[in-house]
Amino acid sequence: MTTSPHLRPTLVTAGVIVAVTGVFAAGVLTGARGPSARDDAPPPAQGPFHLVGHGLEAAGSCDDLLEAYQERALPLVTAWGWGAGRDELMAGDSIARTQAGASTAPAPSAATSSATGTNVQEAGVDEPDLAKTDGSALVRVQDGTLVAHDVAGAEPVELSRLRLPGLRDAEILLVDDTVVALGPTRGARDSAHEEGTRVVTVDLTDPTSPEIGAQTTYDAPLVTARLHGDVVRLVLRNDLPELDFRHANQVLGERFTRWSNRKLVRETTLADWLPQVDGEQAVDCADVAVPDTEAAVGTTTTVAFTADEPTRRTSVAVATATDLAYFSTDRLHLATQPSWSWSRDDTSSSAVPSGGSDGRSQLYAFALDATDTTFVAAGEVEGGLRDRWSMDSADGLLRLAVGPTIATGNFNSVVTLAEEDGHLVERGRLDKLGVGEEIKAVRWFDDLALVVTFRQTDPLYAVDLTDPGDPTLLGELKIPGFSEYLHPIGPNRILGIGQDADPRSGATRGAQTALFGVTDLTSPKRLDTVSYPKFSVAGAATDPRQFTWLPTERVALTVVSKGWEGRTGWLSIIRPRDHRLTETRREVEYGTDVDRVRILPLPDSRVALVTGDGVTFVDVD
Repeated sequence: MTTSPHLRPTLVTAGVIVAVTGVFAAGVLTGARGPSARDDAPPPAQGPFHLVGHGLEAAGSCDDLLEAYQERALPLVTAWGWGAGRDELMAGDSIARTQAGASTAPAPSAATSSATGTNVQEAGVDEPDLAKTDGSALVRVQDGTLVAHDVAGAEPVELSRLRLPGLRDAEILLVDDTVVALGPTRGARDSAHEEGTRVVTVDLTDPTSPEIGAQTTYDAPLVTARLHGDVVRLVLRNDLPELDFRHANQVLGERFTRWSNRKLVRETTLADWLPQVDGEQAVDCADVAVPDTEAAVGTTTTVAFTADEPTRRTSVAVATATDLAYFSTDRLHLATQPSWSWSRDDTSSSAVPSGGSDGRSQLYAFALDATDTTFVAAGEVEGGLRDRWSMDSADGLLRLAVGPTIATGNFNSVVTLAEEDGHLVERGRLDKLGVGEEIKAVRWFDDLALVVTFRQTDPLYAVDLTDPGDPTLLGELKIPGFSEYLHPIGPNRILGIGQDADPRSGATRGAQTALFGVTDLTSPKRLDTVSYPKFSVAGAATDPRQFTWLPTERVALTVVSKGWEGRTGWLSIIRPRDHRLTETRREVEYGTDVDRVRILPLPDSRVALVTGDGVTFVDVD
């Protein structure tokens, strides 16, 4: 991503992986259709790919790919298993898991929900949710059951209930008359701790009598899913495999146990490293890219299919584990987080620095076109990413808000990167935002970034991105508390959902909604606030799907709750008017079901409130 040096290469010998140069060549990594590839299988239809990018290498065969996994994993093996020793100190998760005068810069404009009612990060990219609507029908999932409602009339009417086989905690996508339900399933790898991913389609042509369609099971957990038109994409993650490791004790010495554990790694097969789908390998060996850096060992796989043909899929993978994925309309970006660790020295009984990270995040860019997911560039950036909201793609640039690591000072930064000959190359960087503070929220616009940091006060920074090579700080605002979710509601207004806090101690006091004026980006202002009960929390702070903005009515709806035992959830109805906020609220849910409340906009200014008790209409007039 940046022009900084590569990370140190891992133990991958030249005979294991075929290195590929960092220039564009015919046929970059593109997911192949059909069942898995085997050692004796012919190459995929598009021919052998040539990886184009910084820090990636291509497997020459399935045998080479397996050996690469094993060689990268062996340094992680100790006499107690995967990097687990009695004297070991771990910080981060580098082993098992790689754990968001007025200026001439354009002002933010309002954002609305997706066509199916979900508040999403990117316009045109739908996200799974607990409830979806097309304006006349509404479908929701509850306790593994798909419930369909007619919401075209004066009152919602339940039409049908259908059990979703093999699914629990499901979420759904809606594509015309097809529901794509997806969620976790236990025991995917004969382990009580492992999760798989199950995908079930439902034909909703007749919502009074829905029918189960295709059913598919992957043995890897789901990181996230997105919908582009009628194309569904899943991002799956495989961590280090669970092996029957021995543990050193007074009978079994460390040297023997470490040798025995390393032997188990050398005996692994590709089924231990790559995801399986309905018992077959989900990605061809030729479509797996191997990092030549110390990224976390594992596999992140992207699977694409159309809603009407979920078993006809394409897939690509990177041989590293991450749970950070950002989708725009035409790009997928995967990012690994930098980590820091201490580990046992094989020659002593003391803990020593492992050097497992140099404070850079690895990034991988893929172009999206129909069901094709094509690798286009890779790179790295100094700093760490909080979440997917810290990433944005616009005009061929990747824009990032990164926090401090051992590679940076104790501050936050905004960085721009461009795709150049298979590399993500740093174009510009603005440092020293929120010195000693933590990023709490980020919102991106065409040529503007709003970044919120927090320690004791809540600085809101306006960053001009008009010149990607020279990000410029326009203005900042320091106030008590912090916003965890920012939502534009017009050319010069932003709503911030988060927490009020004591300006002296930084201790949080309860949920808060703030109205910000950004008419003059050199001097943003907080115009008004709505405070909620002490110790309350705002649902949109951690799940923006619990927020809805109605642009015609100029009304915001969000969920606020208080308590753990005896928890109460309110629907907060907020009306921005000029420089002021007015608010009313009503109790709508209790207990753990508070997190499942959804507010979906419907035609004719109607709003559907989805709770555990069903669907009702909300009057916002």
